[in-house]
Amino acid sequence: MADLVLKPPALLPGARIAVVAPASSADPQRITRGIEALRALGYDAVAAEHLYGRQSPYFSGTPEERLADLHRAFADPDVGAIVCARGGYGSNYLLAGIDLDLIRVHPKPFLAYSDVTVLQTRLLDQIGLVAFHGPMAAADFSVDNGVHLPSFQSALSGGLVQVGPEQGIRVLRHGRACGVVHGGCLSILTSMLGTPYAPQTEGKLLFVEDQSEKPYRIDRMLRQMILAGKFEGVRGFIFGEMLGCDRGVTDPRLLDQVILDVLCDFDVPIAIGLRSGHVSGGNVTLPLGIEAELTLDSDEPLLRYLEPAVSEFPHAG
Repeated sequence: MADLVLKPPALLPGARIAVVAPASSADPQRITRGIEALRALGYDAVAAEHLYGRQSPYFSGTPEERLADLHRAFADPDVGAIVCARGGYGSNYLLAGIDLDLIRVHPKPFLAYSDVTVLQTRLLDQIGLVAFHGPMAAADFSVDNGVHLPSFQSALSGGLVQVGPEQGIRVLRHGRACGVVHGGCLSILTSMLGTPYAPQTEGKLLFVEDQSEKPYRIDRMLRQMILAGKFEGVRGFIFGEMLGCDRGVTDPRLLDQVILDVLCDFDVPIAIGLRSGHVSGGNVTLPLGIEAELTLDSDEPLLRYLEPAVSEFPHAG
């Protein structure tokens, strides 16, 4: 377990951003549109060697190729940040081979969500590297209004990210809590239980999100985390938009009730609706691994970070 927080250097205007595909292949046109959108923001977005690759049955390359792309992006002194193309499936093939020492010496903002939660969690838990749960090139930058630019730019430049009702947050249980934010895609976090890479969510301010999971499946995954002891000491819960998780459900508040029932023994604040990860639009960049305050004691729910996610100066190694 990491003892210290490892903050990557802030992303400077015009910096190079490497776009990588550590899991599934992505639609080439969407990749290109995503790269063009990053360039339109003033960044020098470049494609990793196997970004456009296709490896049967659904990967962007072999595990060795995907891992090499990731390592090259971290090691390259000209690269200021790394943005994934999409999630899909396949990041778990890379877990055992990640060079933690290389990344510890060359920390960089690493933006992703969904399947790539396994890699972000591994780096956060083992070397303390702040994760950036946020927009991906083919998934979000490629579409109009796919990215919440204020949080993206603030998180990467050293500002203090702050999100509230305009970013979807609403109250399920009132209260106030401070803590280190942890989490990611719920189904991916539960898939890591029972492995050496199980997430270290205990005692954290926990953010979880997913898409197209029926309420009973959300119930089951939360219960699995509880039974594994992963919610011990959790300071508060923040759920994402949970896009499509109420599809086919006659009661639109069924998921809310399921969450409150499953977490009834946790006397902590609970919010839902934060648009980060699998979202309908305006994907919020949410730093994981640093302190924030969750305030749910008024009509203006707020998640306010108490420290920047990046360092002012380049990491000295």
